Amino acid sequence: MSRFEKYFLMNVHDAAEYALEKLPDFGWDKATVQSREIGDGNLNYVFRVWDEKGHSVIVKHAGEQLRISADMRVSTDRNRIESEILQIQDQYAPGSVPKIYMYDTVMSACIMEDLSDHRMMRYAMMDHEIFPHFAEDITTFMVNTLLQTTDVTMEHKEKKALVKSFINPELCEITEDLVLMEPYNDLNGRNLVFPPNKEFVQRELYDDKKLHLEVAKLKFQFMNNAQALLHGDLHTGSIFIKPDSTRVFDPEFAFYGPIGYDVGNVIANLVFAWDNGRAHNEKAFCDWALETIVQVVDLFKEKFLKAFDEKVTEPMAKVEGFKEYYLDTVLADTAGYAGTELHRRTVGMAQVKDVTTIDDERKRALAERINILLGKELIMRRDAFKTGQDYLDALRRAADKAREA
Repeated sequence: MSRFEKYFLMNVHDAAEYALEKLPDFGWDKATVQSREIGDGNLNYVFRVWDEKGHSVIVKHAGEQLRISADMRVSTDRNRIESEILQIQDQYAPGSVPKIYMYDTVMSACIMEDLSDHRMMRYAMMDHEIFPHFAEDITTFMVNTLLQTTDVTMEHKEKKALVKSFINPELCEITEDLVLMEPYNDLNGRNLVFPPNKEFVQRELYDDKKLHLEVAKLKFQFMNNAQALLHGDLHTGSIFIKPDSTRVFDPEFAFYGPIGYDVGNVIANLVFAWDNGRAHNEKAFCDWALETIVQVVDLFKEKFLKAFDEKVTEPMAKVEGFKEYYLDTVLADTAGYAGTELHRRTVGMAQVKDVTTIDDERKRALAERINILLGKELIMRRDAFKTGQDYLDALRRAADKAREA
């Protein structure tokens, strides 16, 4: 009888045994199999299992509580969601995600392709590495996986079945609380505010009632607009990269929601990379980060419109003017959710190392103020953001204002 017929939390030794049992035909050299825990995320346990003959896999295992807070318990069904989402994304955007070899609903674990020849994008960019093909790769991924899971292109009953299959209430609740509420009121006392910016945060985030109204609108848009099958947490910590390859992983927050949520997350995390490069006087890297923001927005628009024409099946979506209207709603959501991502990663409980590792207190304080002010403009004027250059102009305005604050 297998030890893995009843759920338990695995350690490194269990993960090695698990890989051997679940992939018996993988060609393992059993005598040299080793395992190491490599995860640094907030939710899961990630093990690399390998042997001396060159075979290797990743075992991803869902715990029953968050690693950052034992008080926050989440369903282990997220592993099933992640595995199935990666398989769907591989159909729509081949080569953009790791291959899934198997997944197991009993142990809430999956075994996937090892991408150790790639780097996690956040850490690579903290070393100020430049990836000229990233904008091309990520926009292709987003357009192919998002547009093709909407009612514009899918048979409607098939789409509704996917909506049902990927209802993800517990992880959506994390987003609804940590992204779309607590940065503006610290309702549960979990925010992490950098002390030099305490008064600034109070004034610009906690006390701004007009901002709260717009965030409330974005929250209910997130909760009720089942537009496309989202990754749900698409940031640079969910991307493996090397100069000739971009792979998206970790879609356990996936659900049906507004397209702009994914696109906005990518843009905001490029701003965090720019924050870090700016603090370290890495001009070439900063120039690339800014140009990449422009390219992500403009290439996404270009590819979205082209794919819309090629793949649209819904007759009413072919009505003159609807395509432009539809894209405008996506772009407005993109700006709004880029703003909420900038805020939650600056003051919320799940922050980004791009900013928190800036050693110079004054430079970190300035970076955070830029993020907060930029985020506010993106939220408050989200209908005005139509091009990549619009984001750069707003970033410059935020930087000028932050220096005066």
